[in-house]
Amino acid sequence: MVETVLLVGIVASIFVGFNIGGSSTGIAWGPAVGAGLLRKATAAGLMTVFVFLGGWTVGRNVMDTLSEGIITIEISLAAGVAVLFFIGLGILIANVFGVPVPTSMVTVGAIAGLGLATDTVNYAEIGRIVSWWVVTPIIGFWIGATVGRYVYPELNRRFEIRSSEGPLLTLDRGGSVPKPTLGPNTTIQELVGTCVVFVIGCYMAFSAGASNVPNAVAPLVSSGALDRNPAIIIATVAIGFGGFTIARRTMESVGSELSDIPLLAALVVMLTASTITTALSWAGIPISLVMASVMTIVGLGWGRATRPVTAREAIRGEADAELATGALKAEPDAPVTKIGEAEPNEVLDAGSLFNPRAVMKYISMWIIGPAMSTLLAYGFFVAVPFV
Repeated sequence: MVETVLLVGIVASIFVGFNIGGSSTGIAWGPAVGAGLLRKATAAGLMTVFVFLGGWTVGRNVMDTLSEGIITIEISLAAGVAVLFFIGLGILIANVFGVPVPTSMVTVGAIAGLGLATDTVNYAEIGRIVSWWVVTPIIGFWIGATVGRYVYPELNRRFEIRSSEGPLLTLDRGGSVPKPTLGPNTTIQELVGTCVVFVIGCYMAFSAGASNVPNAVAPLVSSGALDRNPAIIIATVAIGFGGFTIARRTMESVGSELSDIPLLAALVVMLTASTITTALSWAGIPISLVMASVMTIVGLGWGRATRPVTAREAIRGEADAELATGALKAEPDAPVTKIGEAEPNEVLDAGSLFNPRAVMKYISMWIIGPAMSTLLAYGFFVAVPFV
């Protein structure tokens, strides 16, 4: 009987990891694939390797929090399977609404629902986690806003990443030992830019592993039915499988999120979100790339859009000047104006980015998602207390 329940739990864990891989791979590598710098299969392979590294190292801290810190008792095997079901249900609801709900929030909500039903919630730990959920979007927004307002225009003018026709590198076989040389159309700037994209993509995959591997297996680890090492391997395989399959479409459709802005802006978002997520995962806080990524995008757009006015006017909403809502999409050769000066037409006509309705949709789902998983788990474990 125990073996059967464990098998069901592993299947549920694989399902959760599979869906995580589908969404996380698109976020980490969608911009690079969309820019033609990387093939989808290569992106999925790199995602699998660095997810494993992130889960095997930093992810253990998050796993300790999920399996031991949120409630004061061990999660039984049957309860762990039920929790994984509610995590999967939360991901399904997010997919239906087309909103990237942070999996970590849904996971914490489901475990907290079990704790409420059994009166074993560790409120101090829950308070610590939720406080970081509140602070993280604010940090992401203000980092993005600062970069967008004061740094991005000059970066956009000086640093542009393009993919030329032909191979990036070729082998020069003229000497006794073949050595790599630049491709026929490759410039030094393109080579450096590609390397930067590659490194940041790997970093984001590592961060995704640190935060998401525990979500797929922590409920089973808490019961003692599954050791940490094989659990991390199972989660990695499941996430990798999602990366090689359903993430192919995600990497194309991610244009509605990251690739709708230039690759340079996407790299700023990826670097910021990965650093925030890795740091909090190291501290054992269940956090998600989605939360920091979305709010950094919003901050970049808001910061770049408010350059024609002073910071005080922008924060108080007292601006009369026309805001360049699509300024992130401006061409690199567009003039860079000083703070307080009106933006040129090349910037004002670049398209829209900052969409308050979309932001409110994301934030509302960040509240609804974990709240629903908590309530559903609570109702289930009250109705079925023997689990």
